[in-house]
Amino acid sequence: MRRALAVFLLASGLGLSQTLTIEEFEPRSILVVPEHRVTRAKFPLIDVHNHQRGGSAEQVDRLIKEMDALNLRIMVNLSGGYGERFKQTLQALKGRYPNRFAVFANINFSGIDEPDYPQRAAAQLEADVRSGAQGLKIFKNLGMDLKDGKGQRIHTDDPRFDLVFETCARLRIPVLIHTAEPKGLFDPMDRFNERWLELKLHPGRGRPPERYPRWEELMGEQHRVFARHPKTTFIAAHLDWLGHDLGRMGALLDKLPNVYADISAVVEELCRQPRFARAWFIKYQDRLMFGKDTWRPAEYGTYFRIFETADEYFDHDRKYHGMWKAYGLDLPDEVLRKLYYRNALRLIPGLDASAFPR
Repeated sequence: MRRALAVFLLASGLGLSQTLTIEEFEPRSILVVPEHRVTRAKFPLIDVHNHQRGGSAEQVDRLIKEMDALNLRIMVNLSGGYGERFKQTLQALKGRYPNRFAVFANINFSGIDEPDYPQRAAAQLEADVRSGAQGLKIFKNLGMDLKDGKGQRIHTDDPRFDLVFETCARLRIPVLIHTAEPKGLFDPMDRFNERWLELKLHPGRGRPPERYPRWEELMGEQHRVFARHPKTTFIAAHLDWLGHDLGRMGALLDKLPNVYADISAVVEELCRQPRFARAWFIKYQDRLMFGKDTWRPAEYGTYFRIFETADEYFDHDRKYHGMWKAYGLDLPDEVLRKLYYRNALRLIPGLDASAFPR
């Protein structure tokens, strides 16, 4: 009977297909609601979480034009490296545009088993700050993939990095730290996992327990670092992967006044809970900063629309990050100003504040 019905429907021109997969399913909503597409930020913007390798003068010129179109006044490049590479990256970006970029240094992990490693790593960071580094970025390899000479995982809260964090406190530069990945990538790939489609399309993103520590273990290590260094300013990348549990993120901010967060790559978590997220952003408006992570200029408009409008039921940019529609938070102007630039100006030393309204 079912086969006969399918044949009848196909013959009737309804185009029923029994081979459609979830990867192919892209329904187009027929809902008609007001739309306010935003291509330029309402206020001048600082992106505290991006990655650039420098490039030729022509490439940097093109980057500046793309930034101008978005009202992006300062980009923080987190991929500065260390030593000579840091100096090269700094010159490539700031040589002609000294006020449009900030560059963070990275930790040198070489020789980590040697007794004098903590002193060498801290000295390298201090030298990079003298060269122009305005912060330190720690990548997710710390805690997940980095191994010592015996093949043992190096934990995020390994005491060998304490001197580096103490140096950041003394030099008054922030540490922007990325630990772990979205929780769903550590969970079983089953019918209950919200990230099932992402794991299907990008299987290399899975974090199975036979290869990686548990998500809770990694985050616990990071939070111990925050607590152990109360004089160091930490910026937790990607809302500390707690965009799905803002109550828990708020408790972390309440407990640790030295911790801030950027919102890079997690707007799809915020846009599905617009009322609660709006109230949460108002409450924690002094602790949050704008970030994008990947340089795809066309995607900035979705971020602006989520934060600046009250639009309903529209698409965000990464279906596989969440198979739901987006809703705008319609943040108050004062909250937007802090998210877009004021908090960054307060935390990151050496930024040019002249292009930003008070």
